[in-house]
Amino acid sequence: MIDFEEELKKFQFSLEVEDAEEAINSLSQEVDLADILLKMMEKTDKEEEEE
Repeated sequence: MIDFEEELKKFQFSLEVEDAEEAINSLSQEVDLADILLKMMEKTDKEEEEE
């Protein structure tokens, strides 16, 4: 059975449109996995060239 009082305690309001836009745009500024992999590959290539 659902405990409505407990569920109400967990409830969080959704973001307003402006706040949601800011949250989404701040995520797009983060480095994604592809960028991390490319940097790791470049670093490995440089280390191999130095040896």
